[in-house]
Amino acid sequence: MAKIVLGVGSSHGPMLSTPPDMWHLRAEADHKNPKHFYRGQVYDYPKLLAARQPGFASAVTLEERKKRYDACQRALDKLAAKFGDVKPDAVVIVGNDQRELFTDENTPAFLVYAGTKIENVPETEEAKAKMPPGIAIAEIGHCPPGGAVYQGNSDLALHLVGSLMEQEFDVSESSKLPKVNGHDHGIPHAFGFLYRRIMVDNPPPSVPLFLNAGIPHNLPRIPRCLKFGRALMKAIESWKEDAKVAVFASGGLTHFVIDEDLDQRVIKAMQTADEAALAAIPESMLLGNTCEIRNWMPVSVGMNALGKKMTLVDYVPCYRTEAGTGNAMGFVYWQ
Repeated sequence: MAKIVLGVGSSHGPMLSTPPDMWHLRAEADHKNPKHFYRGQVYDYPKLLAARQPGFASAVTLEERKKRYDACQRALDKLAAKFGDVKPDAVVIVGNDQRELFTDENTPAFLVYAGTKIENVPETEEAKAKMPPGIAIAEIGHCPPGGAVYQGNSDLALHLVGSLMEQEFDVSESSKLPKVNGHDHGIPHAFGFLYRRIMVDNPPPSVPLFLNAGIPHNLPRIPRCLKFGRALMKAIESWKEDAKVAVFASGGLTHFVIDEDLDQRVIKAMQTADEAALAAIPESMLLGNTCEIRNWMPVSVGMNALGKKMTLVDYVPCYRTEAGTGNAMGFVYWQ
């Protein structure tokens, strides 16, 4: 039977792949953004700045940005080294789609990708030109030049579908990623970043598992995500193959408005295996891209259920404006 030997949680934000002297590109977009989500409320930039006084001026100097960027790279290197040491035979990745693949035509709450190949397709120059400032420059972090094709683990994927259905999780199944505007898009950046940065473009056969973290109106609520974690671990360990399996959570932590208090609340609950504390987090706190904390919840609960110990490699809040916008980066593993 399969055995889960490693869990990994990692942020995947564009700032991790953008030189810190260019973080201002996203900062300019923050100034223009009329919808910043912070603690269940919506702010434009001037109101957010007023609400967060005295502000974060000391955290957005170039020297401080470089310091925090370097800390993130060291943490990612440690996760990559841990993954390399463990050498799993298979990988399951819990990540989300941000309308890169799925449109209003179909937004699955849970989807298991069961294809035999996983394509990482570079964006076209036309698509890059339409991206918000500071996004295209980060593509190198989640897609290699010329793209890549990774091996999908169809056998494990189909087993997960069957087991999860037996455990009353009605998951969707797909053996082919949908086209976008008539073209192949490939795996979203939530998955591509982990393939690139932690598995160094040489992953074992893997299963991308899509969780709708933030697209209304069928996103799984927090208690459902927690239950899914236990069901997922049970499904993996009931796989008939004698294989070592690693499970990843991709995304987070709070962004694009950083809330260190919420991040620490989540981290402490995961470290202490306090499922009740995770369940008590209000849904309204997971608005905007902070919703990606949902991806961590199943993995955390599942790892704790298996008796795995969580190691916090680092937590690095990467600010880019005085109002506290940016991306709080988290890096952990369970073993």
